Amino acid sequence: MTSVPTTSALARTVRSERPIDLAATVSPLRHGFGDPCHRETPDGAHWHASRMESGVVTYRLRQADRNAVEARAWGPGAEEFLEQLPAMLCLDEDLSGFAPEHPKVVEAHRRNPGLRMLRTGLVFEALVPVVLEQKVHIKTAHDSWRKLVWRYGTPAPGPAPEGLRVMPDAETWRHIPSWVYHRANVGPQRSKTIVLASRIASKLEEAATLGHTEAAERLRTVPGIGVWTAAEIAQRAFGDPDALSVGDFHLAATVGWTLLGRPIDDDEMVEYLEPLRPHRYRAVRLLGLAGFAHKPKFGPRTPYTDHSRI
Repeated sequence: MTSVPTTSALARTVRSERPIDLAATVSPLRHGFGDPCHRETPDGAHWHASRMESGVVTYRLRQADRNAVEARAWGPGAEEFLEQLPAMLCLDEDLSGFAPEHPKVVEAHRRNPGLRMLRTGLVFEALVPVVLEQKVHIKTAHDSWRKLVWRYGTPAPGPAPEGLRVMPDAETWRHIPSWVYHRANVGPQRSKTIVLASRIASKLEEAATLGHTEAAERLRTVPGIGVWTAAEIAQRAFGDPDALSVGDFHLAATVGWTLLGRPIDDDEMVEYLEPLRPHRYRAVRLLGLAGFAHKPKFGPRTPYTDHSRI
């Protein structure tokens, strides 16, 4: 790799024989509108701030053409980030075994040939916002994420968009007082999980070097991290195309209505999607991107509850 200094930045362009849909690939990085660590600008660029092993980094990704992505990076972690960019965008993934039979999955794949999995290798960065999303309204989780990152995060390096921040490091998350978590609308079970994970953050980061099954098992050694949470982390940190979010409040019913025309539960979803292994998560992503995923609305939305006032 050749990194070229450009106005205090390092730059790199990566290419692939297969298309790369940058927007779809990196969308799991963003946790709600107004995510302090992620920004999409009017010029089509995707900005993100992370903590690499070598230090913090701000990076800007832009679709150069159908098969290429341009990247610029600032900060101590810039060189490491650019070195790992092809792995992050899963440019090495093998789709030879992905042979769906359901017409909707086949058509969704045809429409979205550039979808890649996401492999940041940053376990704790993926873990915290996912734990915040456990068993609560998604708006609640995103509000909590914003409040805590704004309070304890640091400004992103380089000429980043105004307000872009780097999430706190593990030691900071470990020492956030319980009353601050409470004021951020994070219940004691979720805050305890974050604190426990922060104590062994370095060991959890090693999971990125393991096979997908071993990595999930290591994540689940943390009390409070179950199948759903481990899958959501794997979707972002490990590039696992089979990381099906079993236990998700909506997923099984959505898969059932989309592919079978009726609701199903988790057990039936797992059984029905078995022939797509090891690409079950990929199939779910494709259905969503193609606009096929749907579930009839039979009642009011889950109410938004502010537990910080209890």
